[in-house]
Amino acid sequence: MAFQQGLSGLNSASRNLDVIGHNIANANTVGMKSSRAEFAELYASSVNSSGGGAKGIGVTVATVSQLFTQGNITVTGNDLDLAINGNGFFEVQQPNGTMAYTRAGMFKLDREGNIINQQGGQLMGYPTDDAGNRLSFESQPLSLPTGAPIPARQTSAIVAEFNLDARAPIAASVTPPTPITTYGTSMVAYDPQGMEVPVALAFTKTANNTWEVYASVNGGTPAPLAPPVSLNFNADGTLNPASITPPPTLTLASPNDPLVTFPVTLDLTGASQFGTDFAVHDLDQDGYYPGEFVGLTIDESGVVTGMYSNGETRAAGQIALVNFRNAQGLAPSSGGNWSATFASGEPVRGEPGSGSFGSIRSGALEDSNVDLTAELVNMMTAQRAYQANAQTIKTQDQVMSTLLNMR
Repeated sequence: MAFQQGLSGLNSASRNLDVIGHNIANANTVGMKSSRAEFAELYASSVNSSGGGAKGIGVTVATVSQLFTQGNITVTGNDLDLAINGNGFFEVQQPNGTMAYTRAGMFKLDREGNIINQQGGQLMGYPTDDAGNRLSFESQPLSLPTGAPIPARQTSAIVAEFNLDARAPIAASVTPPTPITTYGTSMVAYDPQGMEVPVALAFTKTANNTWEVYASVNGGTPAPLAPPVSLNFNADGTLNPASITPPPTLTLASPNDPLVTFPVTLDLTGASQFGTDFAVHDLDQDGYYPGEFVGLTIDESGVVTGMYSNGETRAAGQIALVNFRNAQGLAPSSGGNWSATFASGEPVRGEPGSGSFGSIRSGALEDSNVDLTAELVNMMTAQRAYQANAQTIKTQDQVMSTLLNMR
């Protein structure tokens, strides 16, 4: 009798409509991956039967598979909106401590500086040094020091690149002598507390191709370095490195306490002496004052870099991506998350943009991969299948009614 076959067809068609309706409902859900109902026929056969006399007893939904194709990427301009262009999932630690995996990259900062998603899950990443170099493959929650300023850094090195005018006369050979401050420059260094220490460098020509280095700290009178340093230049105007070996040092004093002193290395290897005006090409030092968090950037390799009010940038970690041997084995859950199962296998971690992993696009989101037009066509097809199975039940009912009415 066809009642069982028709009923199984109705159940399967209804399940298919549920899947299609779920896809349509999430056509605008960020990171959503569409699903597809896959059917299989059912047969009844007796024990030890060769199968030739098997009787079809209907249809069943064998599985609902997920289609992990790439969705369109839409630019949002929000730095913490992240899209994966390629393979991989974001790894988030749920509030209950379990791990979940998602393609929905709508992240934000909480009051403690943690990068979280809408459900409060913390985005996982790799620890890095301040320059963004990965330190290990052990993932941990990513966070930024938004609550307290980053501490000050004491200046330890000054780099100066400049040209001294080869046409300048020897300072003592003219009347009046050339002032010490004629050829010089100034900058600001920082003590251990981040307080500014004004530093000035000056250069006086003492002989042909020879210049003596002077320095002043905190507005003092320029004085020769101790021990004295002379820059000796070759005939072609390049610096003789022997004249600054070992590198000269300058002792700075804190303006808050003159008894607090610290040495600073002077890098003068970029000095030259050519027949053109005195000019400073580069002047830099490695210290800074405390800074408050003002923003962040995320590059394609997933390195999260914080920006601070003192002009410094500091990497806070690198976003971790994971993949699975069998992504179809992932168990979907609410909030656009998936959970690992025995069928999916253990997560394989990697860096964005390396190997088979996709790159990170900051300021953008991955749209749902649902093809709305195709889903509407599928819905009409599923509706016709439902009607056809209902018709088989109706026809069988008519047959039964005819038999029961026989006299």
